[in-house]
Amino acid sequence: MDNDSLLRTDQEWTELYRRHVDQMYRLCYLYLRNAVDAEDAVQSVFLKLIRSRTAFRDSEHEKAWLIVAARNHCKDLLKHWWRTRRTNVDSLPEPASREDGDTSGEVLARLLLLPEKYKTALYLYYYEGYTAREIGELLGRSESAILTRLSRGREKLRIDWGRNSHEQ
Repeated sequence: MDNDSLLRTDQEWTELYRRHVDQMYRLCYLYLRNAVDAEDAVQSVFLKLIRSRTAFRDSEHEKAWLIVAARNHCKDLLKHWWRTRRTNVDSLPEPASREDGDTSGEVLARLLLLPEKYKTALYLYYYEGYTAREIGELLGRSESAILTRLSRGREKLRIDWGRNSHEQ
């Protein structure tokens, strides 16, 4: 296959970007907890894709590549020596429209406080709709390890939720 066949048109790049930008932003925000840093990370991941000239088998392969690239990029950013600040959960943006009784913002805020292995598994499962097997493939873990992380993460959320509801 020659290099020209891997090149995409501007319209194809635009469509690819529109298909995945929201998901990439949410994932980067989950790791970085800062809107500006998440936006920068999303742009970096898409630039990496453009430079890589990767050909995808299908849309799921495309999505999986972007998720793994975003996760790895964010983890690299978090390990960098200059990364000393953290964003407080109170500064999380509110959802655009919240109906009375909607607790999705509260759940997300508490999800962000979990250790990385739990929050990543729970986020990919509940917010992005991946199965435990697919998450295992993305994260390089067995399906049973992901199921354990999901169970323990839900339990940690349940304990945190109960503890905070008794304080009010």
